[in-house]
Amino acid sequence: MGLRVEGVTQVVAVLHIRSETNLVAVFMLQRLLQFTTNRYKICQNLISIGDDFWIENEEGKRVFKVDGKVLRIRNTLVFEDVNGKKLAQIQERLLTIKDTMAIEDADGDQLAVVKKALIAPLRDRWDVKVKNGPALDVQGDFLDHEYSIKQGRNKIAEVSKKWFSLTDTYGVEINPGQNDILILAVAIAIDMMAHDDDGKKRKDRKGR
Repeated sequence: MGLRVEGVTQVVAVLHIRSETNLVAVFMLQRLLQFTTNRYKICQNLISIGDDFWIENEEGKRVFKVDGKVLRIRNTLVFEDVNGKKLAQIQERLLTIKDTMAIEDADGDQLAVVKKALIAPLRDRWDVKVKNGPALDVQGDFLDHEYSIKQGRNKIAEVSKKWFSLTDTYGVEINPGQNDILILAVAIAIDMMAHDDDGKKRKDRKGR
């Protein structure tokens, strides 16, 4: 009986150790997932063409479709999931304020307004006023797609070409817990406005 009890005690001890090990593994996995960012790939040339294009994840899998056909008609881009369900849209605002676009949800309700900062010393800056949420500050090199999106002092997303070898492709890396569609829409809206403004400047130089 004594040996049997000792054996049971040893088994219980081993199971206890394994249980603790499993708990540690689960905890480490949860922490890893907590800090895992989502990285998306966007082909910049397709945005200006006015046709459909896909936003892919880092592995090249299609995750969101952007319907650009209405871009030619009323400067609108529609975001859809892989099944064609409308998620959001970017709408150019017909206001006297230059370089302003509205991001709306599937029902046309405004989610955010993206506009170029009127005063931006040292570098270009864009302001994003989020409905029912904290404003976003976007600063960096927009023509080369190297900039960060911050919420207060915290960086919540980064736009860069450093992750991909193709020159016409840039990435959007988004921290966990964010509205990915909103951040992607912000990046694409800024891309459209920044490069449209750059194109106008080049035409003005040629005309002189």
